[in-house]
Amino acid sequence: MAQIDREDFDPAHRKRPVLMILLGILGIAGCISLVLGTFIAPFYVPNYNWWSDTISDLAAGESEIIMDVALYGFAIGVMATALAASHDHLGRSGWSIGVVSLAAIAGIVVIVGARNEYGDGDNEGVVIHIYLVYMLGALFTIVPATMTSGLRRVAPWAARAMIAFGAVWVVLAPIFLTMGTRWDGLVERIMGLAAAGVITVLSLIAIRNGRGCFDDPEMKGG
Repeated sequence: MAQIDREDFDPAHRKRPVLMILLGILGIAGCISLVLGTFIAPFYVPNYNWWSDTISDLAAGESEIIMDVALYGFAIGVMATALAASHDHLGRSGWSIGVVSLAAIAGIVVIVGARNEYGDGDNEGVVIHIYLVYMLGALFTIVPATMTSGLRRVAPWAARAMIAFGAVWVVLAPIFLTMGTRWDGLVERIMGLAAAGVITVLSLIAIRNGRGCFDDPEMKGG
């Protein structure tokens, strides 16, 4: 039987800085995908109103592929962020809940992009979009609430940013779900930017911690 090197099980030797950096870059790229899709797609949708029409309206119709690709890109970024946060675990059970929540967000975003049941006035069959929105609202509140303490130990600025982005969702999500259609597009865009902000903060921490491993002689691997 081959001898097992105990260093392989030492947390100091299990960091993979290159992996962390790549996952962080993927997370940021996913956020860029969401932002670009949100700003580009309206130019291909006739009579689109930036204030009253939602992002969901961009993901239906003849030009749906633009927003769908943006959503899939964001989902990949969120999943990459979940993997990075799992690999570089900065907390206890709260951080783990945040990691699982990120993975759930990625899955929900994929479903939102795949199911073309919104923005086209078609209410036939089983419509689950509104329930997915409820879940996203809850999860984007849970992630900052559970991961802020872990971030505070390594980067106070990241914790403050996470609190701010989480507060946006806590305040605006109930308003968005109960308001009329005059300004809901604008409110949804603000929430989308806050969501991208949450993922960007976690991705930047993954990149920073990954780069820091190269300066620590006890951290090996790549």
